Amino acid sequence: MSSKALFSRSLAADPERLHFAAHSHHLWPDASYDGQVECWTDAAQLADRKWDRIMGEVWPEAQHHVARELGTDDPDSIVFSSNTHDFLVRLFSARSRPAPLRVLTSDGEFHSARRQFARWEEAGEIAVERVPAAPFDDFAERFLDRARAGGHDLIMVSQVLFGSGRLFDRVADLAALAAPDGPWVVIDGYHAFMAVEAPFDAVSASSAFYLGGGYKYAMAGEGLGFLHAPPGFGARPTITGWYAEFEDLRLPPGSVGYAKDARRFLGATFDPSGLYRFNAVRRMLDDNALTTVRISAHVAALQAQLLDALRGAVAEAELLNPVDGGAHARFLAFRDPRAQDWYAKLKTQNCITDVRGDVLRIGFGIYQDEADVDRLIDLLRRLG
Repeated sequence: MSSKALFSRSLAADPERLHFAAHSHHLWPDASYDGQVECWTDAAQLADRKWDRIMGEVWPEAQHHVARELGTDDPDSIVFSSNTHDFLVRLFSARSRPAPLRVLTSDGEFHSARRQFARWEEAGEIAVERVPAAPFDDFAERFLDRARAGGHDLIMVSQVLFGSGRLFDRVADLAALAAPDGPWVVIDGYHAFMAVEAPFDAVSASSAFYLGGGYKYAMAGEGLGFLHAPPGFGARPTITGWYAEFEDLRLPPGSVGYAKDARRFLGATFDPSGLYRFNAVRRMLDDNALTTVRISAHVAALQAQLLDALRGAVAEAELLNPVDGGAHARFLAFRDPRAQDWYAKLKTQNCITDVRGDVLRIGFGIYQDEADVDRLIDLLRRLG
């Protein structure tokens, strides 16, 4: 399967580049350009009235795309913001109880959560229990055991750990522990959304929150974070913007009203271009029958090609997320003390990968083919 023609603008911008960081900055397909132009054109033609179209057509289309991809079939539970950190802050503001809020998480969460948790902890606003992500083979069971032990107000874990690429495969079991009065369960699905088929389900969606966005495998670029908010959880976030103010007419003047659906987690005026790009990319995928299952199969074949032919120093590194034929991250994570040096040397050859500490991450997408992987293998074999 070759989909390079769908990425002609990004590939033509640097024809010699080997971009194997689709898990980091996914190259933008041509459809995203069309979506961006559509957003600008609506602003020019409609001016103030553009918001009627955005909230009446563009927003609902994006909600349906996300709900269908998650496997929840509940578009009203989806709300958008500029990034997932916005929602993390609003979620914590909605989980009201005397401080400190008791949080269960892992030590492998993405920086936005890691840093925010550390600062809240420093300020005495939360007390955090962190379950070590390593050893990886039994992480899901260990995390679930701690969650079942109780004593937590909020539980947050990544469905695919961004550092190691390992999957937390007990989402449904974790979601079953959630209740409106606590604990709340939050799944960070950024590295699972549009990388793992139907990563959520209707039963889990009835009790758990789910975070994701457009920057990675959704191919839509920055500015599009989303939250699935289950009904009955967090009716009145204290961090709130005027877009969440759909007041009941029965409320007395001066009251602070909230939408009854996921819009209760809205903030204020936002840049809608990410919604346009996301919708355009989803239409492109539909038009070309590029489902998550089909894309994952393409990625799996490229990953297998690399692993089968890999020789030399990188082949000796520890592969943190072995390929076993099941659901897998869209990147391979190689741990070795030389990872930073490898990344730098590849970069001098215009081969873009990604490094986190001592882990070299190589990401795959539909804009790569077998010839690209052969070129990458040749470069990797030369690394010392």
